[in-house]
Amino acid sequence: MSREVLEAVWVVQGCQGSCWRQFWGVLGTPKPPPPLPAVVELCLTHGLGPVALANELLAFVTSKNLGIELSSNGLHAFEHEVLIKRSSRVPQKRDNRYSGLHDVHSLQELLDEEEEDELLAAYTTPSKNSQKRPNSTPETPRPKRSLSSRSPYALFSPSSFSPSVTPSQKYSARSSRGEVVVSFGSIQGPSWSGQGGRGCTPRLFGSPEENLTKAYKFMFQKALDTREVLLWRIEVLGDALKSHHHLEDFTSLSLPAQELVTVLGQIGCDANGKLNAKSVVLEGDQEHSSGGQVPLDLSELREYSLFPGQVVALEGTNSTGRRMVVSKLYEGVPLPFHTPPEPTSEQRMVLVACGPYTPSDSISYDPLSDLLTVIARDRPDVCVLFGPFLDSKHEQVENCQLLGSFSEVFKLCLKMIIEGTRSAGSQLVFVPSARDVHHDYIYPQPPFCCPELPKDDKQRVHFVSDPCTLEVDGVVLGLTSTDLLFHMGAEEISSSSSISDRFTRILKHILTQRSYYPLYPPSEELNVDYESFYSYASLPVTPDVLVTPSELRYFVKDVLGCVCINPGRLTKGTVGGTYGRLYLQRDDTGGERKSPCVAAQVVKI
Repeated sequence: MSREVLEAVWVVQGCQGSCWRQFWGVLGTPKPPPPLPAVVELCLTHGLGPVALANELLAFVTSKNLGIELSSNGLHAFEHEVLIKRSSRVPQKRDNRYSGLHDVHSLQELLDEEEEDELLAAYTTPSKNSQKRPNSTPETPRPKRSLSSRSPYALFSPSSFSPSVTPSQKYSARSSRGEVVVSFGSIQGPSWSGQGGRGCTPRLFGSPEENLTKAYKFMFQKALDTREVLLWRIEVLGDALKSHHHLEDFTSLSLPAQELVTVLGQIGCDANGKLNAKSVVLEGDQEHSSGGQVPLDLSELREYSLFPGQVVALEGTNSTGRRMVVSKLYEGVPLPFHTPPEPTSEQRMVLVACGPYTPSDSISYDPLSDLLTVIARDRPDVCVLFGPFLDSKHEQVENCQLLGSFSEVFKLCLKMIIEGTRSAGSQLVFVPSARDVHHDYIYPQPPFCCPELPKDDKQRVHFVSDPCTLEVDGVVLGLTSTDLLFHMGAEEISSSSSISDRFTRILKHILTQRSYYPLYPPSEELNVDYESFYSYASLPVTPDVLVTPSELRYFVKDVLGCVCINPGRLTKGTVGGTYGRLYLQRDDTGGERKSPCVAAQVVKI
């Protein structure tokens, strides 16, 4: 190898001191020659470090000729054959200031540095080689990022964690803002407003042992334990059916019977597919049928509505013991309503909203910011916010394009909500979702954990599980973020049912099956831990209000005395969605129960 090549390699590697003298001592030269300006210029021009340029140079010289002279022509050939081609393949290096992960404080420092650079650029003459910066004239307004940094939520806006914080154009161009799309009941007064949570404290219904308040170990359940839970559920609902319909003792479904018999069991499918009228089977209880199953003939039933996992009592004949011809269907009965010992007649306003809180084409939390504006204006007593707060189905989340961890973005979103509602004073209830990318993907789902919650906000911020039964001044609210309507709607079958509305039929099943998720087997999107299912996913009472957010169309319905509301989602793809609001007021005068849900509305954001 030529001496010029070794000199160039040594120069670009930047060796100094004793190492420098030792290297040239080996070559027999007492002092190193002066640096080669051409090689150093190549290093700076093409943005290569010393080691990278040395490696490229050694590879080039070796491939050509070990004894080639490193003249100006040789360097020119090296630049055109290697460096220029390499520059076309390798993208330019990003600014080091934006490399790596940042927290909210470092991101704010970067924004401050940009503002300082813009201020200095306004008083200096830009050079020809300087990077052109956007002007702030009326013809070319300041970037939206600079405008957003002036907002009151700038220090804790989760949009700082997105590589592209451009607001969704379709969301910002939405029409019919604040339009009421569904109404239920009537209100007194011209507008909706609350008292900002004054004197109102939501609490979990029932004893602490009946509520899921902390994380638990899952993925350790056995098939036998799951079977025990399902059989126990059949037994409990069977006792309620027998008592309500005054039925005699159940018989085995596997024994041939020429006369009418009554059997107890759970609806299932004879194959791994969607339920239909020809594939319905009944899986019997343990006490009478030893868990056996028999196909059902539904041809003699005038009307029915069935779904997998539904516990029913059937009357019919089973002449061969291999197929039961059903003549009568006994469905479940709901639990009684809760009667508070000391009811209050004060009216409360409750706002309910469900994520996602960002449009699908951006991580900008503009819809959430608009919701906080509504809360500051109406001052509801209680705000129930359902996940997902950071949607696992968002494209940027799936591709891991956030400039921070999922937990950090959620904490900033949480801080944004708490800070934005502090002036209103509303009680905040956070319900997790299986689509929250940072949280446990299990059902029943434990509540969020936030040890960094400010001490002043602990009295008004409540983290609950999914599902959850909540009590607000004696009014019981059933809350679940799982899209049960969508899951059951895909599996339920009916024929000439007196209830033509599918939503009403599904909601009736939820109340009569006494469970927040009576479907079995569950949807493939849901991971159910059946050891915790029976304890935390069963209805303790029939709730006065049942909130079930869904991808399906929003509604407000009175089903068996329970007001059921689907507030929709705050965003639907790239456009704005809806939220719900309710007026609750108990009126138990006269001895007859009246629904405490005085009025309810679904409103466009």
